[in-house]
Amino acid sequence: MSGESLLVILLVGVIAGWLAGQIVRGTGFGLVADLGIGIVGALIGNWLLPRLGIHLGGGIVAAIISATIGAVLLIVILRLVRGRGRW
Repeated sequence: MSGESLLVILLVGVIAGWLAGQIVRGTGFGLVADLGIGIVGALIGNWLLPRLGIHLGGGIVAAIISATIGAVLLIVILRLVRGRGRW
């Protein structure tokens, strides 16, 4: 993995995690948590969306959208499992 691709993955993860935090909670979770949520969300989004027949295309914008959708799903599932937290 090249340094450029690692940088893109980290950038997409931070942006997606921050966006998911804004959508679900209203604020971000901090840089490290946004990065973790965004990367796991990207894995969820890239796995789930094609199985639902949703194809966003290629490029960084599609990657950010897919990762954000996955991160929002991750946050909602975690809140349902934990049973606490405000919407």
